[in-house]
Amino acid sequence: MKLGAIFPQLEIGADPGAVREYAQTVEGLGYNHVGVYDHVLGADPSYYRDWSGPYTSKSLFHEPFVLYGYLAAITKRLELATEIIILPQRQTVLVAKQAAEVDVLSGGRLRLGVGIGWNRVEYEGLGQDFHTRGRRSDEQVRLLKALWTQEVVTFEGRWEKVTAAGLNPMPVQRPIPIWFGGGEELVLRRVANLGDGWFPQGAPTNPVVQQRLEMLKQYLREAGRNPAAIGIEGRASAANATPEDWAKTAAAWKELGATHLCFNTMGAGFTTLAEHLEALHRFHEVASDTVGAG
Repeated sequence: MKLGAIFPQLEIGADPGAVREYAQTVEGLGYNHVGVYDHVLGADPSYYRDWSGPYTSKSLFHEPFVLYGYLAAITKRLELATEIIILPQRQTVLVAKQAAEVDVLSGGRLRLGVGIGWNRVEYEGLGQDFHTRGRRSDEQVRLLKALWTQEVVTFEGRWEKVTAAGLNPMPVQRPIPIWFGGGEELVLRRVANLGDGWFPQGAPTNPVVQQRLEMLKQYLREAGRNPAAIGIEGRASAANATPEDWAKTAAAWKELGATHLCFNTMGAGFTTLAEHLEALHRFHEVASDTVGAG
């Protein structure tokens, strides 16, 4: 099982030195990858009186592709995973270009996790249709793969159109791996038909998560694919948990067949970067002892 660290978007601040220290320490501790959340705009709850989303205009988010361009230069082997990019609120060709560039600069270390999001305010600000986001994402993924594997592409779908054009430079990975986030049945079918991996939402002991994993295996077999070839990334959290809890979580994800496990240090009351890094050090020791992780 490969271990990763969730980049603490909301709590790390805007100091590039702290970002550098975090990434290089994570790599030095032996983690396989770092995962980053994505939000472009935060809504002002004083205007949106019925706002119920977990993030607002006061929530700090580094932009993933720019962040990973920076991390590509200051790390050597750390895989850079988006967990997830909200794909349908973006221009598909620009995503293809940005992802290819990060992959080139990092020497083929990008893993592109995508999802459809929930924030209407972002979709409005980015000029995209919130209501068609699921259906559009299927088409977007097909175009992304074409742009990453063909020097010249002609593609015409319902929302996307490219005529005799291509990316240069092309990515190192052809195509870049695409993983999906979300737990709905339609998401599982996207993984089965188009994806390289899935980010489950929930604890490994949750019967719903277990049921969805079985559904995914069924859909993969129906699509003529081997379930063992698809990545599964579980999640563990520092918040409200002890090292004993982390060990149990890691063991439970391994039992379910997870290939990756990412540790989230946000929301645990840490007020300094050192506290985040100390928790990452302890988790890596516990998880490695429990599941033989790398």
